[in-house]
Amino acid sequence: MEQAHPFKFKKSERLCSKRLIDDLFDGKGKSMSVFPIRVVYKVIPKEEHIAPTSILISVSKRRFKRAVKRNQVKRQIREAYRMNKDLLSDVLTEHPEENLLIGFLWLSDKLYSSKEVESCVRQLLGRIAGHLNEK
Repeated sequence: MEQAHPFKFKKSERLCSKRLIDDLFDGKGKSMSVFPIRVVYKVIPKEEHIAPTSILISVSKRRFKRAVKRNQVKRQIREAYRMNKDLLSDVLTEHPEENLLIGFLWLSDKLYSSKEVESCVRQLLGRIAGHLNEK
């Protein structure tokens, strides 16, 4: 039997459900920023059909008119999350009855290097883990 790769980003980790997205952005979630990324997150009761952590990545058409650049930024954020999601895994194992919804929102009008994006995502995930530990 083959073991799942620890850095894999599965379909179940993508936040696609309109109901869950509306739940994330209902104004009751927490938010923080490390420029050029803003993150909105919310802890919800456990649901069977979604992963312990589900993410959504949004890059506004107002920021980048060309889809190529929007997709590049989304790819950078997704890759940074994939490589650093273990920062949240320890906290989430302590709370098996909860799911975490995360939305990454791009705030800048310019592109950044993948290294800078990864640094921002790492900081944000660390801060989310810290907030969850305080609960």
